Formats: sequence, C-alpha cells, structure tokens
Amino acid sequence: MMKIKLIPEKTSLPFLKSRFIAFGVSAALIVLSAVMFFGPGLNKGIDFEGGIMLEVGFNEAPELGDMRSELGDLGLGQVNLQTFGAPDDILIRVERQEGDSEAQNVAVQTVKAKLEEMYGTDISYRRIEFVGPTVSGELVQTSFEAVLVSVLVILIYIWLRFEWHYSVGAIAALVHDVILTMGFFVITGIEFNVASVAAILTIVGYSINDTVVVYDRIRENFRRYKKMEVRDLLDMSINETLSRTVITSLTTLLALGALFIFGGEVIRGFAAAMIFGVVIGTYSSIFVAAPILLQIGLDHHNEEEDGFKPSDDLPETQS
Repeated sequence: MMKIKLIPEKTSLPFLKSRFIAFGVSAALIVLSAVMFFGPGLNKGIDFEGGIMLEVGFNEAPELGDMRSELGDLGLGQVNLQTFGAPDDILIRVERQEGDSEAQNVAVQTVKAKLEEMYGTDISYRRIEFVGPTVSGELVQTSFEAVLVSVLVILIYIWLRFEWHYSVGAIAALVHDVILTMGFFVITGIEFNVASVAAILTIVGYSINDTVVVYDRIRENFRRYKKMEVRDLLDMSINETLSRTVITSLTTLLALGALFIFGGEVIRGFAAAMIFGVVIGTYSSIFVAAPILLQIGLDHHNEEEDGFKPSDDLPETQS
C-alpha cells in the first residue's frame, strides 16, 4: 500500500528566524480584534440578549428554509429555528423586542398568526417563554467565568508540569487564540451564543494540547543536547513535532469541514469557529508558544535549576 506523506520525516525549517514577523502579525490581528470588539461588537444571540422561545409541534416536518424566510420578514429582528426531538418539533427563537411584556406578547401573536397562515391551525404550542435580561446576564457572567477558570487551571497545570517560562508561553498562546477567535466572531458576524462559548473552550483545550506536545519535545531535547544553542534546539523541537501537529490538525479539519457543510444552519457557526480555532491554535503552538520561550530567557541553566538536569550518556548534537 502506498503511503502518503504530507510532511517529510525530517525537516529543518527555521521557524525562530521569522518569530518577529509572526509576533507582528499576531499583534496586528489582536489589535484589530480588540478594535472590532469594542466597535461593532459581537452579534449576540438570544442566549445573551434575551428574547422569546416557542416550542411548536407540527403534523409533519416543515421546511425550515421557508419558515425562516417568512418569519424573518415579520420585522421582529433575528429569528432562529432549530429541530429538537422529532423532525416535526421546532424551537423558534425571536430576539427580545423593544418595550415591556406587552411588546413581547404582540410578537408572540404575530409569529402564531404567520405559522397558522402557513400550516393551518392544527399546531401545538408546547412552550412559550420569554428570556429576560436577567437570565441572559447570568449566562454572560457564567460563560466568562468558565473561560477564565479553564485558563487558570491550565496555568496551574503547566506550572506544575514544567516551570514558569513554559507557563508564560502557554498562557500567551491561549490568550492569543481566545482574542483572535472573538475577533473572528465579530468580523464574520456569526451569532455568539452558548454554543460559541463551548467552541472557545474546545479551542483552548485543543491549543494547549498542541502546545504541550511541543513543550515535551523541547524538554526532552534540553536533556539530550546540553551544548546546543537554545534557538537551534527550539527550531529542532518544532520540526520534530511538525508532522504530528499538521496531521492532527488536518484530520480534525476534515471532520469539522463535514460538520460545517452537512451539519445544517444550527451547527454551522460552531463548526466555523472550530475550524478557525484549530488553524489559529496550530499557528500559535509553532509561532507563539515556542518562540516566546526564547524571548523570556529559557536556557539550559533554567532547566537544571528546575531539576531536569542534562544526562551525560545521551548523544549531543553535531554542530
């Protein structure tokens, strides 16, 4: 059987040589993301903005495209549709209307009238709820806390497993990925909801896993090559893990691509964010997490102080 090799077994790409270009590109993208975040802002979904939810049962599965088009023309703002349970059970979400509860009731009656016009009166309304600003505010706070706690736990894990230099590099990469992912949501206008928070947390996990693989190889090479220049050692470590990094990313992107294309409208925003996150997470593990170790002064002396002393019986590099 013929084997396909996407990456040669041995590469010697000078990643550290272009670190300042990478830092500049990342800094520019972070600034752009921040400006867009505080400018146009996120396209917050009903989860965070509040709104109206209707669970509706039909005699047969309706065409969601037609329903979305008709309800979208009612002038009620953003309308989201989602099947739950059986194909003929539809969850309709309408953004919160300006005004008091009476304005929300008017919107509900408007939606009901349009549904009955389209599908007749044999429709069952199983639940009608209004998600107020209090609930949406709690979701925003809880989501922020979830991301913050996950980053702090990762910081503690990296600190215990390695040393503070690696913790700085890992957190810098994570913050880089989270900010750019938020910028992606702002620039593309994809709805930001609870599923988006799940995507960010997943991206954080993916990114740190990729970073730890590179860091493990760096530590191994510090042990093997006690006389090698740190810059050359970092380049060698990235190259040695490059095949694994690229293959893992590509297989993940294949699955996410299928999810984006065939998963339907409801899951498409999540899949798009994940695709961007995998790409940016792979980039950060190579061009941010590893090069920053050189910038903050990681060397052989640091490794020895941390109890990871070079072994004399391991081979040295040929310079």
